[in-house]
Amino acid sequence: MAGVGGRSSRAAGKRGGGAASSSAAASACVYYATTGVLVALCVAGAYLLTSTSSASIAGPDDGDKAAAVTAYRHTTRSSFAYEVTREKAPPSPPREPEAEDGTLGKEDAGSEEDGGADQERGSAVAAAAVDDPHAKPDLDERVSGGEDSKSDAAAVDEDQSNERVRVAASEATAEEEEDATAATGADKEQETLDNDQEEEQQSHLQMPRATVEERNLDGGIEEESIARQRQSDEEERMSAGDEQPGTGILRREAQEDEAAERQSDEDRPDQEQTEEDRSSDQTLVEEDGRTLVEVESDPGQEDGGGDDKAAAESEHKEDTDGSGAGSVNHNVVDTLQGEGSAVGAEGDQSAWATQRDQSHREKDRRQEDAGDGNSTDGEEQHEWRTCNVKAGADYIPCLDNEKAVKKLRPENFRRYEHRERHCPDEGPTCLVALPSGYRRPVEWPKSRDRIWLSNVPHTKLVQVKGHQNWVKVSGQYLLFPGGGTQFIHGALHYIDFLQQSVRGVAWGKRTRVVLDVGCGVASFGGYLFERDVVTMSFAPKDEHEAQVQMALERGIPAISAVMGSKRLPFPSKAFDLVHCARCRVPWHADGGALLLELNRVLRPGGLFVWSATPVYQKLTDDVEIWKAMTALTKSMCWELVTIKKDRLNGVGAAFYRKPTSNECYESRGRQQPPMCSDDDDANAAWYVRLNACIHRVPTGAAERGARWPADWPRRVRAPPNWLNTSQVGVYGKAAPEDFVADYQHWRRVMDKSYLNGLGVDWSRVRNVMDMRAAYGGFAAALRDQKVWVMNVVNVDAPDTLPIIFDRGLFGMYHDWCESFSTYPRTYDLLHADHLFSKIKDRCAVLPVVVEVDRIVRPGGSIIVRDDSGLIGEVEKLLRSLHWDVRLTFSKNDNGVLFAEKSDWRPELVAEPT
Repeated sequence: MAGVGGRSSRAAGKRGGGAASSSAAASACVYYATTGVLVALCVAGAYLLTSTSSASIAGPDDGDKAAAVTAYRHTTRSSFAYEVTREKAPPSPPREPEAEDGTLGKEDAGSEEDGGADQERGSAVAAAAVDDPHAKPDLDERVSGGEDSKSDAAAVDEDQSNERVRVAASEATAEEEEDATAATGADKEQETLDNDQEEEQQSHLQMPRATVEERNLDGGIEEESIARQRQSDEEERMSAGDEQPGTGILRREAQEDEAAERQSDEDRPDQEQTEEDRSSDQTLVEEDGRTLVEVESDPGQEDGGGDDKAAAESEHKEDTDGSGAGSVNHNVVDTLQGEGSAVGAEGDQSAWATQRDQSHREKDRRQEDAGDGNSTDGEEQHEWRTCNVKAGADYIPCLDNEKAVKKLRPENFRRYEHRERHCPDEGPTCLVALPSGYRRPVEWPKSRDRIWLSNVPHTKLVQVKGHQNWVKVSGQYLLFPGGGTQFIHGALHYIDFLQQSVRGVAWGKRTRVVLDVGCGVASFGGYLFERDVVTMSFAPKDEHEAQVQMALERGIPAISAVMGSKRLPFPSKAFDLVHCARCRVPWHADGGALLLELNRVLRPGGLFVWSATPVYQKLTDDVEIWKAMTALTKSMCWELVTIKKDRLNGVGAAFYRKPTSNECYESRGRQQPPMCSDDDDANAAWYVRLNACIHRVPTGAAERGARWPADWPRRVRAPPNWLNTSQVGVYGKAAPEDFVADYQHWRRVMDKSYLNGLGVDWSRVRNVMDMRAAYGGFAAALRDQKVWVMNVVNVDAPDTLPIIFDRGLFGMYHDWCESFSTYPRTYDLLHADHLFSKIKDRCAVLPVVVEVDRIVRPGGSIIVRDDSGLIGEVEKLLRSLHWDVRLTFSKNDNGVLFAEKSDWRPELVAEPT
C-alpha cells in the first residue's frame, strides 16, 4: 500500500487541508472495497472447486458407478469440515489418479495456473476413487496445489486492487470542488461495506484464518471430529470387506449439526442398496470385477408382481483358501407364489392332514411369554458349553435319555421301548464334543469301502462281526468288505440273487424305494445304489456298537430306530420292497403287531424279503418260528411267492407279496388279525402306538396305492395319478399344478444358484437333508448328483410325504422341536426352507440351531431360506458358534443364508446330565 499512500499525498498537497479529509475517506472506501473483492473471489473459487469435485464423482461418464455413490452435501460449512478432515488425515503414498477419459493424470508440481488446476486435480481424485474402491486421494498433492493457487490468486488480486485505487484517486481529483457532503456519503458507503463484509465472512468460510476462527465460534471443530470419526469407521469397514459390493467408494456425508449426524448413523444400515439397484429385477452386484449375484424376477409373481421394485442387500465372504465362490449367475431368492403362506396347520385340513393332528402322544409344551426364549434378539449372548453326558461324542438326546429310561417297567423293555425315542422336556443347548483326532470324512464313493477310525472310534463290531465281513480294522481305517450276515461273499452277488429269484423285483425300475430292517452297517443299501435304488436303512442304538453311525459315515442313508411299541415314522403304502436279513425281529409276537407294521408301510403288490435261518434251517427254534410265521402271513393274505437258496452264501430267502385287493380279507373264516377301524388313519405315524390290525387296500382308481407308480425315473417327474385338480396344493394352486411348479422351481434354483453360486464343494457332499420338504422338489433337482437326500416332513406341515415316496424318493416325519434320530456329525449339507419361521411359535430357535450344529459335520454347511428377520437371528447364532457365514442375501422380505461349520468347540463344560 506504499504506492497508494504516495499518490494520495501528492494529490493532497495540491488541494490543501480541506481536501485531505476527502482523500482519506476515499482511501478507506477503496481499502474496504478491495478486501470485499478478495473475499468474494476466494469464496467463488472454493465453491466452484467443491462442486466440480462432486460432479466428477457422479458424472455421466461414470455410468452405473454414479448410482452407487452417496453424493456429498454442498453446504459451505459441511463441505469445509470434510476438506479439513481430509487434509489432516495421514497422507498415502503418491499415486497417479485415473482421469475420466481412462488416461492417467500426472502431477504438475510446477503449475502456476489459477484455481482451475486445483479443480482438475479434485476431479481426477474422485474419478480414481470410483474406479478403485480402496483408492485414497493424494493429500500432499492436494494441499500443495492449493497453496500454489492461493499465491497466484493473491498476486492477481493485488494488481486489481492497485488499479482500483488509481481509478479512485482520479475520481477524487475530478471532484475536488465538491463540498463536505462527499465525506458524509463516504461514511455511509463505508458503513455499508462493513456490513456486507461481515455477512460475507459469516456465510462463506473459505480463508484459513477465517475458517479456524469460525469453527471455534459455531462448533465446527466438533463437526470436524465427527467427520474424522466417520472417515475412520468407513475405512475400517472397507478394509474388513463389509462395504457393500458395487458401491466402490468410501462414503462420507458431513451433517449440518451433531444431532442430525448421530441420527443418520443410527438409522443407516450396514449395507445400503442404491436406487438404481432397487428399480431393477435383474441386478448384478459386483466386487473386484467379479459377479456375485443375479437377482431374477419372482417366478411366482410373473402374472403381475414381476415389476415390483425389490430392495436387495448382499454380503459375500470368500473361502478361507481364497478361492471364493467363483462366478455366480443364479436365482438366489426365487420363491414360489404362496410359499410364505403355504397350507399348514391353519390350512385346509380336509385336504392335507398333519401328523400332529393324528399323533396319539399328548406332549405338553410350556406356554412361554413373548420373548421368553423364542428369540435370541437382545444384548445377552448364550454361553456355549460342551455337553457333559455319558454318550460323549455320540450323544443323541432323544435316544440317550437315561432319566426317562429308568422310569420304564419290565414289560416296556420286552417291547424294546428303552430303544425308542424319549426326548428331554427342553431341547439341549450344549454342544457335542468331537472325538479325538477327528478328520474330514473320506469322499464318496471311496467312503463306502473305508472310513477314518478316529471319526468312529469303535471296534466292538470288528470283534463280533468281522468274520462275516461286516467291518475290519486296517491301520487308520475301518474297512467294509461289503459283506453281511447273510451275504458274507459280498452284497452285489446277494442283490443280483434276489432279482433273479423273482422277476417282479426289477431293481431301479419297478423297485426304487426299499426299507432295510436291522441294517447293520448298511452294506445292502450301500451297494443298491449301483442298481439305482435308494434304501432307508434303520437299526437301534444297541449293543451293535455304532452300526448306524458307521453307515452314515460311509455315505449310506440310515437312521437310529427300532421296531418296538410305536409305528415307524413313515406313511402307509410307501415302500416298494421291505428287506430283513437276520434282523432279529420277533415278527410273530404280540399278535404279529410288528409284521403288521411292515404291512402298513409296504405298497400293495410290494414284496417282503425275509432272509433268515427259519427259512432254510431245520433247528427246533427255527421250525417253530417258521410255523408261526406261515400262519401269520396267511392270515394277513400275504402270498408266498417263492423260497430260493443262494448256494454261494449258503442262505435262503422267502419272498412274500402284499395283496392288491380286499377279497382275501373278506373271505377269511377267522378275522384275525382284525381289520382296522375306519377312524384309524394308516398314514398317522408320529408317536402312534402299534395296533395289531390290517388296513384295507385302496381299490378306487383315484385312491393312493391303487396303482403301482410309473417306473423310475419317469415317476420322479410326473405328479402321482391320485393327485386331482379339485385338491388344493401346498402353495394354493391345484395339486398337480403345484407339484409341477415346485419341481420347476427347485430345478431353476439348483441350476442357477445352488450348484455353482454358493461356493458349495459338491465333490465333498454326500449326505443331504431337506429339513422342511414339501413335494420333494429339492431332492428331485439333485438326482443327477452323487448325493442322497433325507426329505423331512414336519409333523405340523401338510402331509406330503406320500407324494415324495410315490415319486421314487424317501424321507420321514419329524418334529424339529425335538432332536433328530441320528448320530452327531452325520450330514454334509442341510437345507432349511422357511423352517424357522414355521416353528418359532412352538419352540425356541436356539435349540434347533444347536441341533443343526450337532448333525452337521465339521466342514459341512447349511442353506437357510426364510424371512429376513429369521435369517438375521439364525446368522447371529451361527456366528456365535464360530460358523463361517459365507453368504447372506435378501430380496423383499425373503432371505438366503449359506454357512459352513468349523471345528470349534467350547472349552467350558456343562453340568452333568
